[in-house]
Amino acid sequence: MTIARIEKLDRLIEASVSAREAQTGSLLRQSFRRLKRSPMAVTGGVIVGLFVVVAVLGPLIAPYDPTAQTWGKEVFLNRNIFPGPRAENWFGLDHLGRDMFSRMIVGARQTLLVGVVATLIGFVAGAAIGGVAAAAGTFGGRWGERVEAVIMRTVDVALAIPMLLLALSVAALLGPSLSTVMIAVGVAQIPIFARLLRGSMLAQAHSDYVLAAISLGVPKGRIVVSHILPNSLGPVIVQATLVLATAIIEAAALSYLGLGNPDPGSPEWGTMLADAQRFLSGAPQLAIYPAVGIIVTALGFTLLGEAMRESLDPRLRRQE
Repeated sequence: MTIARIEKLDRLIEASVSAREAQTGSLLRQSFRRLKRSPMAVTGGVIVGLFVVVAVLGPLIAPYDPTAQTWGKEVFLNRNIFPGPRAENWFGLDHLGRDMFSRMIVGARQTLLVGVVATLIGFVAGAAIGGVAAAAGTFGGRWGERVEAVIMRTVDVALAIPMLLLALSVAALLGPSLSTVMIAVGVAQIPIFARLLRGSMLAQAHSDYVLAAISLGVPKGRIVVSHILPNSLGPVIVQATLVLATAIIEAAALSYLGLGNPDPGSPEWGTMLADAQRFLSGAPQLAIYPAVGIIVTALGFTLLGEAMRESLDPRLRRQE
């Protein structure tokens, strides 16, 4: 290859990368402006923001110790008598005489922790599997295509299993604990991230900047890690916001089924919901509070994720 040709290719890839960076920056600014104008994004952002603040500052703002059975003498289980909301206990008392408001606030931290860790497990493992499959299919030749086929058919089998059933199976194998819930819900999310990242990377593999890098002799591994992968993460990050809502619901379901944290003194919304089912006839509020917390939190993450997806949708940009 002559020096003149090398210089020409250098100018070509620099121009391609510069144009792409300018376009990406412009699209991100447009998406952010569209996001700020979206009532759905604002509503979801407010809900998620309040939830995160309560979860982080929960032990500091809770008026009472969530595990202290301070008002145990005022609860009569045999007669289904549970003091309701009052001045010193805004949400009333649970079946052991503990302050429900304090337990809801502190329980938000456990719920957020489970959702975030489970989503991270699914994101990291799924991205690794999807990235390997896409790299093998794009640059691996005939053997790479076979590797990709094996990986993706395995992912397809996992996708055919309902997520809650898959999480339930993993949790049953590992035994009840908070870590079990995180791992089980995270494993159930892996196929979603794997297929999404693989598709996004395959779409990027035929872009002009990738062809320019190949023509310059850039190593294939570097092209995948430094060029294709960073430009393919956008849809996956948006999906992580939506998956976080699903993870919170599935974690609550596992805790409700008795596969969550076995410590009865540790407040967690799913466990609180499970404890309340015995007292639905006399004190339905014990189930209503954690159920509403789970629903509203999941709704907030769903609204925010959907708004982010719509703001990045190229079809909507063409309509403006």
